[in-house]
Amino acid sequence: MLTRRHLLCCGAAAGLFTSLAGPARAGLLNPCRSAIPDALRPLVERTFDGLDPQQLWDVHTHLLGTGDSGSGCTINAQLSQWWHPVEMLRKRFILNAACVPAGAPSVDRAYVERLHALAEDFPAGARWMLFAFDHACDESGRPDAAHTTFHVPNDYAARIAAEQAQRFAWVASIHPYRPDALARLDAAIARGAVALKWLPSSMNIDLRDPRLRPFYERLAAARLPVIVHCGEERAVPGAGRDELGNPLLARAALEHGVRIVIAHCASLGTALDLDRKRPRPVPAFSLFERLMDEDWGERLLGDVSVVMQTNREPEVARTLMTRADWHARLLHGSDYPLPGIPAAVRLPVLVSAGLLDAADVPALDRLREHNPLLFDLALKRVARWRGARLSPAVFATRAHFERPAVS
Repeated sequence: MLTRRHLLCCGAAAGLFTSLAGPARAGLLNPCRSAIPDALRPLVERTFDGLDPQQLWDVHTHLLGTGDSGSGCTINAQLSQWWHPVEMLRKRFILNAACVPAGAPSVDRAYVERLHALAEDFPAGARWMLFAFDHACDESGRPDAAHTTFHVPNDYAARIAAEQAQRFAWVASIHPYRPDALARLDAAIARGAVALKWLPSSMNIDLRDPRLRPFYERLAAARLPVIVHCGEERAVPGAGRDELGNPLLARAALEHGVRIVIAHCASLGTALDLDRKRPRPVPAFSLFERLMDEDWGERLLGDVSVVMQTNREPEVARTLMTRADWHARLLHGSDYPLPGIPAAVRLPVLVSAGLLDAADVPALDRLREHNPLLFDLALKRVARWRGARLSPAVFATRAHFERPAVS
């Protein structure tokens, strides 16, 4: 039976859905415009000034779908059940961010078509690394559908990337507890995956688990990087094991020679400082800073996706801009489709934090309406802190992932 509190939550959510059903007002919804207006060309030119588009690979791009095209993609049933209003809103905002109409004949196809269209506004050479996303698994490696927010098969990610290889590469996702994990990894490498994606807190992966050693050895031998989400996770709750998102747990993989990319630079939430005799919670980003200052060399990198979202502390972006000694190990990523959620990045907040010139706000706002991917890149290029900025090295990501051709 539904409790009174649950009914109130459902009622509130229903009211918000009603407001979302009308025109996109107050920055709640992505208006999904196309065709970059000529008035925005100066901002676009500033964005690419000093960058080599051939080296610009967006290292954090999500594929999503419902499986309605035979893709094999799934989303958790709760995202479509009215008695889970928060989950329904999550789905509504994410699909709107990707400009998938509510009545789209195929969610799978609409999602990819919009991504193709956005990519065409970029110079030739720019590419996006499309993420597969494996199921959460239990301790024995069996898929746990109840705790899987969404699933994107490796085969689907590889196929979509191959259909427009000049624009897309693909990133595999393999739960290392699966009995056939090594065979799946070998298959992904043979098929050209440029990296592996893990979200430990959602997928239920403990990076310290000794069972991962053979997996780490294979990754290190293949020089295949692993993009690991660290810090708090809100968009994909999954298994809900936040303790597994502690950045310090990545040392286990680093010690085995694996190249690790810490997604979002662990810029959200807290984690236990396991280096203390009595661990206590500290900002997860401070633990990322500690790792970056340790002697891991090129094995440790961080992607800067969503680091200027409103739910991040301004000090994160300030630190990333001023630590020029890190820039060769910081990588541009968008976390698409999240840049298409207008409320995720509130430009006046960045102005107040001293990270953005107020004169740039109107053009950035308009650009976001037409192309959130370009908006995300432009914002990172024009943002400043006391004269410091993200250098062009942050946007020259290709060399970290491109695999040499096999003769």
